[in-house]
This record gives sequence, C-alpha cells and structure tokens, in this order.
Amino acid sequence: MEKQEGRDAAAVRLDDPWYDALASGWGELDGTGALAPVAPDPPTDRENAGPDAAGIYVEVQRSAAFQEVRSRYRRFVGPAVLVFLVWYLAYVVAATTAPGLMARPVTGAVNVAMVAGLGQFLTTFLLTWAYARHARLRRDRAALDLRWTVFDQTRAQETARGAER
Repeated sequence: MEKQEGRDAAAVRLDDPWYDALASGWGELDGTGALAPVAPDPPTDRENAGPDAAGIYVEVQRSAAFQEVRSRYRRFVGPAVLVFLVWYLAYVVAATTAPGLMARPVTGAVNVAMVAGLGQFLTTFLLTWAYARHARLRRDRAALDLRWTVFDQTRAQETARGAER
C-alpha cells in the first residue's frame, strides 16, 4: 500500500496485519518433507483465560466503529443496487414491451436498444468505480483500524497463553 502523508499519517497503520500471516500448522514441514502434525492446544481454565477469539470478534462487531463501517456500506450499497436494478429492469421491460421504440435508429445502424445496452455496460463500470472510491474514502481506514484492533487483541491473547505454558 502507499505511504500516507499529512497530519494523520502517524495515526494510520496501513500495512495489513494478516497479509503474510500463516495459519499455524498449515503447510509447514517437519524436516523430513512431510507435513508437521498440528498439535491441539492444551486445555485452559476458561474462567481465567479472558475472551476467546469468538468473544473478541463479537466485541468488535458490537463496537460503534464497526457499526459505523457497516452503516456507511449500507448507505452506499442499498441505493446503488436499487438504482441499477431499476435501470436494468427498465431496459428489459422496454425491450420486450416497446420494440418499436427500441428499434428506432439513432445514427446509421445504431438504434435506441444498442445505445441503452451500451449504457448498461457504462453504468456497470461507473458503479464499480464509485463503489471502489467510496470504499477507499469512507470505509477502508476504519475497517483497517478494526482489523488491527482484532489482531492486537488476538496477539495479546496468544502471548498470554504462551506465558501460561
């Protein structure tokens, strides 16, 4: 990812905490060329262990920051899907119920149906661009901060379990 500049540059951690993280025991070799067996975690005292991974995710899901990210997502996607669906259905209905209108020439061999069909493609590309832009400007930083929160909490939990052993 690109390095951010500006007044909030130090406050934003842009590297993805899980980008290079391997799942423990997956694809690791034991030295003989065979896959190493995955050892189960030893049983722990559940009351003193603190929140487990599922509890961390539930806690983050209930947080105001997560709800804000989801709200921003819904505020964009809901209307965008509705507008695109209405536009697509209008094209299909017009093609089936008004063939005379759709066959009307615009210039040369290009008719209204062809222009509307190309408009469908253009709309798809514009909607994809708008979605990516909205995600980049309104949700990506907050979502990455949430990811770091989960990563830090699970790392602290793993460190605490490692200290108990």
